[in-house]
Amino acid sequence: MRRAKPETIRRRPLDAPPPMADSGVMTSTSTPGGPIAETSAADAPATAEERIFFDATLHPNRSLSPAGFRILMLVAGSSALIVGTLFMVAGAWPVLGFCGAEFLLLYLAFRMNYRAGRAYERIRLTDNQLEIRRFSARGEVGRWRFEPTWLQVSMANPPEHDSQITLSSHGQSLTIGAFLSPAERLEVADALKDAIRRWKNRWNPAAAV
Repeated sequence: MRRAKPETIRRRPLDAPPPMADSGVMTSTSTPGGPIAETSAADAPATAEERIFFDATLHPNRSLSPAGFRILMLVAGSSALIVGTLFMVAGAWPVLGFCGAEFLLLYLAFRMNYRAGRAYERIRLTDNQLEIRRFSARGEVGRWRFEPTWLQVSMANPPEHDSQITLSSHGQSLTIGAFLSPAERLEVADALKDAIRRWKNRWNPAAAV
């Protein structure tokens, strides 16, 4: 099965990602609140006639908050300074430079991790199509569109560590939500399957219940 190729797009500056739950009112048309299935009211469809069956923004997990990062850097920097100063007083002055270099590497590693955390994926199922948009820290890097009629959503249940959400249609496939935990991937997969079922039964309200 071939991997689905993204549409050719022109790179543009990164729009601010949808705010997290503690910074604004969030709505969801797929699953309850949480970082894996949120959308802001500002992202409403352009036409009022177009129905939305699924609308989710997937964010990478980041366990360390900005405040926690500052505290960690303060503790690590103070420890490096104290240890380096003690060695310098004892005559081993090069150790102070090594301690500073270690602290700098730790800071850069966390900064790169936070930059990668700005990546996210937007998944929207409407009357006409399923659209997946992928963003990196620099901006939009990929866009895929699927006709939902023959679309299959695959995910191992119970999920394993390397289980992935795979969208497949007409011999092409696409993996989404790779940065989520296995439990979160399963939650998204089940919600998307339910949304596609409702999409297929959209003209038969009794079957959609």
